[in-house]
Amino acid sequence: MSDTVLDKPAVLAPAAGDPARVENFIPTPCVQNHASFIAELPGGDMGCVWFGGTQEGIPDISVHFSRLTPGATQWTPAEKLSDDPTRSEQNPLLFTTPRGALWLLWTAQRGGNQDTALIRRRISNDGGHSWGPIETLIEEKPGFGTFIRSAIVVNRLGEWLLPIWRCTKPPVGAWTGDLDTSSVLISKDEGATWREVPVPESTGAVHMSIVRQGDRLVAFYRSRWADFVYRSYSDDEGHSWAPTQPTVLPNNNSSVMAITLASGAIALLYNESSEADATGRRASLYDDIGGEEEAAPPSATGRSAFWGAPRAPMTIALSEDGGLTWPWRRNLETGDGFCMTNNSKDKLNREFSYPSLCQTADGSIHIAYTYWRQAIKYVRVDEAWIRSTPA
Repeated sequence: MSDTVLDKPAVLAPAAGDPARVENFIPTPCVQNHASFIAELPGGDMGCVWFGGTQEGIPDISVHFSRLTPGATQWTPAEKLSDDPTRSEQNPLLFTTPRGALWLLWTAQRGGNQDTALIRRRISNDGGHSWGPIETLIEEKPGFGTFIRSAIVVNRLGEWLLPIWRCTKPPVGAWTGDLDTSSVLISKDEGATWREVPVPESTGAVHMSIVRQGDRLVAFYRSRWADFVYRSYSDDEGHSWAPTQPTVLPNNNSSVMAITLASGAIALLYNESSEADATGRRASLYDDIGGEEEAAPPSATGRSAFWGAPRAPMTIALSEDGGLTWPWRRNLETGDGFCMTNNSKDKLNREFSYPSLCQTADGSIHIAYTYWRQAIKYVRVDEAWIRSTPA
């Protein structure tokens, strides 16, 4: 296996020995590329956004965008859509409003301090070919930052649900992730104003990904404790949530994302690994760029975020009972998932992480994820491809 992916072909083609899977890499000028979000754009193109630059937490990290038109074999060259020289701009997501406008949201933080994060926005009225000005949607708050990762969901009342988590600064020291909690921001006026609905017992459960299952909304979470994927649900269109509970799926304190397929099954992307698979532990997520303050002592919860569990394999799983069981699981990538450093410049990181997915009307499941923090990989499969491998 090569130590670089930047020279991999950008042409979309069937995977070796697996013609039902097509894949390629999205062109990028950046040393580090991470946290992609893929979505169908107004007009039918596929769009992908991610953050790129030197290294996460450094102010040259900005949001980039590329598109894949129907029938094309290559993604368009990356377009930079943000450029704040004072903040690391991360975790972009795309949302097509019911009226057809395309929203781009992302976070912006100072250094490795996620408690300083705010949320910014740009709007496109032509499917992402041009963009309006950069605006601040959610301001920085004293003591905690606001982070996003997963899609906005429109409930049956027409309200917009934006999953967030609060990155809370401890009383002593820098942000660690120990005190992070999840909430849903709800807007009744198409994003003009928002009210917050906290998720009970969600300390350590972040990256909330909401899907619909009949009359119920079900959410899945990354775990700061690197133990399991967590789950909760709402029976009132997101106005209140059950406390989070662990599922049977492992989690390594890395991102998860889910969608409901046309068949009614839930598809979840995650790493099939946890703290139990770790051979070492990082001091913090940003320990190789330094922080503004000393790390905090252990939190009052008695638990601390676990950083360094392998970010591999990259796995997709299916559930037909609302996420209680996952009878089908298939790996997209395998490897050692080494992530004891975020360093991409020296090609030291080997993680497969931060997946996103969507399904189009033809049944295709479109997937994007981080490949060694050097590139964003695109894969297209269908539900039958996942079901060909039982758990």
